[in-house]
Amino acid sequence: MRVIDFLNIYRADGFIKTVAAEIKASGNQSFQLKGLAGSLDAVILSSIFKIHPQDCIVVLHDKEEAAYFQNDLQNLLSREVLLFPMSYKRPYEFDEIENANVLMRTEVLNLLSNKTSPEIIVTYPEALAEKVINKRSLAQNTFSVKLKEKLDIKFLEEFLHTYDFEKTDFVYEAGQFAIRGGIIDIFSFAYEYPYRIELFGDEVDSIRTFDPGSQLSVETLDNVNIIPNIQSKLTHDERQSFFEFIPPNTRIWFKDYQLAKDIVQKSFEKAEESFRKILQSSATQIIASPEKLFDDGTSFTHAAEAFTKVEFGIRFILPQSKTFAFQSASQPSFNKNFELLAQDLLQHQVQGFHNFITADVPKQTERLKGIFDEINNQVVFQPLDFSLRQGFVDSNLQIVCYTDHQIFERFHRYRGKEKFSKSKAMTLRELQTLQPGDFVTHIDYGIAKFAGLEKKEINGHDQEAIRLVYKDDDLLYVSIHLLHKISKYSGKDGATPIISKLGSQEWENKKAKAKKRVKDIAKELIELYAKRKSAPGFAFAPDSFLQAELESSFMYEDTPDQARATEDVKKDMEQPHPMDRLICGDVGFGKTEVAIRAAFKAATEGKQVAVLVP
Repeated sequence: MRVIDFLNIYRADGFIKTVAAEIKASGNQSFQLKGLAGSLDAVILSSIFKIHPQDCIVVLHDKEEAAYFQNDLQNLLSREVLLFPMSYKRPYEFDEIENANVLMRTEVLNLLSNKTSPEIIVTYPEALAEKVINKRSLAQNTFSVKLKEKLDIKFLEEFLHTYDFEKTDFVYEAGQFAIRGGIIDIFSFAYEYPYRIELFGDEVDSIRTFDPGSQLSVETLDNVNIIPNIQSKLTHDERQSFFEFIPPNTRIWFKDYQLAKDIVQKSFEKAEESFRKILQSSATQIIASPEKLFDDGTSFTHAAEAFTKVEFGIRFILPQSKTFAFQSASQPSFNKNFELLAQDLLQHQVQGFHNFITADVPKQTERLKGIFDEINNQVVFQPLDFSLRQGFVDSNLQIVCYTDHQIFERFHRYRGKEKFSKSKAMTLRELQTLQPGDFVTHIDYGIAKFAGLEKKEINGHDQEAIRLVYKDDDLLYVSIHLLHKISKYSGKDGATPIISKLGSQEWENKKAKAKKRVKDIAKELIELYAKRKSAPGFAFAPDSFLQAELESSFMYEDTPDQARATEDVKKDMEQPHPMDRLICGDVGFGKTEVAIRAAFKAATEGKQVAVLVP
């Protein structure tokens, strides 16, 4: 079942609709949603947001819980939900500012200032304890670039220098910029990816984000906001509570309001202590006092008073709150006893409940189906192809929603944003590690020595180029935009390669020989595999109940590569001809787990297995 179909069950429920309507219509009234177990809180919040979209701030106990809750919301809503983290490891320790967290905080503030639709922001008390820059200062210190508008490069460069942006050959972290002719790369603090602005004359011709490692484009944009580091450059600007920054009709969801208030107060006291130590060690006050940079428990409570608040944890303290009671329970522990699990699901099934099991990997629910077929084939459940942090039993809607990682007792990790896979071509990050004299290979011109980066004037503009030295000291300059044609040389360890000669057929001849050799090897392999296909071998049976039970005992979920390797090995073993497969991987990446699965599959059919280890 798709996530939208699952969520529609809750959206269609009359009780949920009533709760959503009450929360939407309230002024600054408080609500208490009692009895929400497991991930039912995220399901209810997602359903209410779908019924009546409104800005929501969700305050969890700590960063880890906030990240898991954010993951639940993203899986349920199929959209990005931002996390608002704290900046400091410790107050006033400016050397210990988490740059990645500053970027995420700025991204949230930029989104709230320029949003066109309701948003959900997930956070935790320590993050709310830090005050944020006010909207006026943020707007004054934001530089906007729009498609088809004129842009003065010199003015932009002055702006970036003014706000402590570092000019580099290429950008790889927030706070850097690079100018190559009519191409400007800027890593603003407002977004996880840097921007690439291309000019046609003095007009903005295109704007896109790109991955700084691979240089691959991510998305095309019509306009961008360039924002400096709000934790350093704008430290002395007037600051305000995060609750004063957000829209007035925002609904604030608290897992534990009293705990949030206590943690904010404790964070303020830590900041006061750090401030006193700094004053004792310095005769002059060079930094702002704690009350200008941090909220205490009283100011936090005062700022939150103007908003509709929803408590949804297990402790409720807000007076005169309207209460909605849910009947739910957490997913029980079955200790990998699948007969007990089948009995539980069948019992709920008889009582009229609908059984659902969530899993990131469809293979997990397939394993469970195989287990139930052998234990009790009357058990029926609907697989859900997404993960939740915790399962639950919802007696209101008669829904059992269990998670595969709790059933199999696996470690469940929240998933961050998807990253681009590495390419065989060189990345800018790898380019940084190259030293003059290192050998590289250009796909068109052959092996050369890397001689650093050099600025070359092209059509009146300076552009960054990679300098390569070939035989007889011939030079080749390669544009940074053709970086994908260069790779670091790899050959026999300790062997010095022969440098190619520019303008000769040497490199083309080598490539032609390599292609011929590849064809010869391919021919030999085809003949070998034809013989192997015709030779008789032992065909193992498909996975048994015992195999499924063994595989469920591993603590961690398979990585995509592990799952694919295991599947390929089993397919080979089930073929009626000799097997020939090699699994390669770095230390600690799970090769042994794949081998154990294969060994167990062989052992259950009476075969002996030899395992050789270094």
